[in-house]
Amino acid sequence: MTRDRLKGKVALITGGASGIGQACAIRFAEEGADVFIADLQSGDETVRLVKALGRKAAAIRTDTTSESDCDTMVEEAVCQFGHVDVGVMCAGVASFPEDEREGVDPHDSGHVIHLTTAKFQKVIDINVIGVMLSARALARQFLKQGNGGSIVNIASTAGRIPVAGASAYCVSKAGVIMLTKVMALELARTGIRVNAVGPGFTTTPMWNVPEDSDAYRWAMSITPMNRNGTPREQADACLYLACDESSFMTGQTLHPAGGQFTG
Repeated sequence: MTRDRLKGKVALITGGASGIGQACAIRFAEEGADVFIADLQSGDETVRLVKALGRKAAAIRTDTTSESDCDTMVEEAVCQFGHVDVGVMCAGVASFPEDEREGVDPHDSGHVIHLTTAKFQKVIDINVIGVMLSARALARQFLKQGNGGSIVNIASTAGRIPVAGASAYCVSKAGVIMLTKVMALELARTGIRVNAVGPGFTTTPMWNVPEDSDAYRWAMSITPMNRNGTPREQADACLYLACDESSFMTGQTLHPAGGQFTG
């Protein structure tokens, strides 16, 4: 059921070509938003899906680790739609153990003692610097417009749970959670809200793990509901933070994660 909770709004979504970002684009369009997609990959399919719902949509190729790309992304969104009101910072990458050297136990090849600095830095650049640059560019536009706005950063339960072999990812998502809190505090009196969604295991191109694998069994061992989430379930959480139903909420991280933090 739709309620037009984003009627008249323009939403900018990084990483909107697939996965949770694409689900947010569709869900927001169902609630009345026009959508601007920023992604390194082609956003054409997401644009098509949004337009099929009767909303306007456009896409731009964006490297969120580039300050100039992020500034251009926001400028183009305003050029296309006249204003922007909501942002979901969904662009990100995962880090998984990779055995690249002979004699390294494949079960611990992603551990910090074996991890190259370049691989660690790449994840931090995309997942933390990229979120900061894109959220900052959008916040600056919100301040120019003077009407407030809502920013939703995509974190992860891995920002709170240490996972052996995924140090860069865990550190980066913890960084997103703290970045969200700091930006929220700094902008609290401006009408700009900054929150985060920290998904648990969700069926996307980033987490496409067979159910008969050790990785899936481990994931379910820490997920009381014993299933993956769906991109739409994550998009629903983002929608709540993006719309006025959460108007007195800022600096918070919601965890749609199948009960991972019930203990």
